Amino acid sequence: MAKGLTFERAEKKYLLTTAQYTALRQILDEHMTADKYEKYTVCNLYFDTEHNDLIRRSIEKPHYKEKMRLRSYGVVTDDDKVFLEIKKKYKGVVYKRRIVLPYGEAKAYVYKGIPPSQTGQIFREIDYFIKFYKAAPKLYLSYDRIALCGVGEEKGLRVTFDRNIQSRTTDLDLSVPPSGEQLLGPDEWLMELKAPGAVPLWLSDALTRLAIYPTSFSKYGRIYTRDQLRKQKGE
Repeated sequence: MAKGLTFERAEKKYLLTTAQYTALRQILDEHMTADKYEKYTVCNLYFDTEHNDLIRRSIEKPHYKEKMRLRSYGVVTDDDKVFLEIKKKYKGVVYKRRIVLPYGEAKAYVYKGIPPSQTGQIFREIDYFIKFYKAAPKLYLSYDRIALCGVGEEKGLRVTFDRNIQSRTTDLDLSVPPSGEQLLGPDEWLMELKAPGAVPLWLSDALTRLAIYPTSFSKYGRIYTRDQLRKQKGE
């Protein structure tokens, strides 16, 4: 059976200025530790239907939505491991179902319909998703990430900061280096707070004190909306 991973947790997103990021990091560093890799580049291929039905539905903010992506950490070769993932969100709780496989096998499956050498229940769910929606890669999206993890009883807590968010609709290949149009301004940081339960009081207090508030932010959604507005204006 192919290696499969399942996650369930609440996720909230925040847009920070550099000043807010600097102040918050001082507090986080007192309570959290760096992730195993701490700083890395995340590269994704987002899937959608021919007419972008999945992202259009997601933008409408339904109680339930789902998306699919192929993810790597940095530029990969055919032998490197990647993550083929379905991400579902229901009433604020995120559920992930993903498998790990060599990029060469992932490409053969995604672009030619050739199943990977090892399959299992999660792969069957992914395969059903692709066939049901006739989904295919539509967008390349990458970003540089800083990741922090909780310690002790707060081990499940995770805070990440993303910058240099770039996207393109050509070269939909994780072996091609990151490039594309920037999504955020030079003074913006996208923070994601992920917790299996309640947010610790010290963190809640810090966010309130620094005037950092949750926002609805989908990278893919923002990019799609921006590009549609440009088309309407004839840009």
